[in-house]
Amino acid sequence: MMIGRESQQANNLFFTCSLIEYIARKTKNKRSDTVDGLGRAAIEKIYDLADIYHSDNIETVSDDFIEKSGLAVGSYDNVSAAKYAVPSYWDIGKVYKRLILGIAAKKNLPIVEALFEAYHSFVSEKIDDYNSSFYYEAPQNILNAFLDGEIE
Repeated sequence: MMIGRESQQANNLFFTCSLIEYIARKTKNKRSDTVDGLGRAAIEKIYDLADIYHSDNIETVSDDFIEKSGLAVGSYDNVSAAKYAVPSYWDIGKVYKRLILGIAAKKNLPIVEALFEAYHSFVSEKIDDYNSSFYYEAPQNILNAFLDGEIE
């Protein structure tokens, strides 16, 4: 179903990825560790109920999922390591949303499965390096890097 310019699926995925980014920054964890710590059931719940969670305060929603998952504070702080302007968690959520939709389409995977593939790929570490410009690349270039297993 289309709401605005994007499907409900794309909107839900955008919120899910933005919340993952928010939680990862808050807990200072790599994005792959964050999705693993939250677990598949929680990720599916966030994705399925994103339109509801989106209307609540992201701080409250993140605290609830951090507490329920027992996600520990780590030492990965790509925000502090950034030498330049840091993209917002919404900006990075959009990058991951586009990548995951591309993976799901190309590999014929359910969204949550594609999400786990994206966050566990080498591309995730490149996106999260805010001292590079990789996250600014065209969405198709990021998807091609994922699919090809290398950055050209």
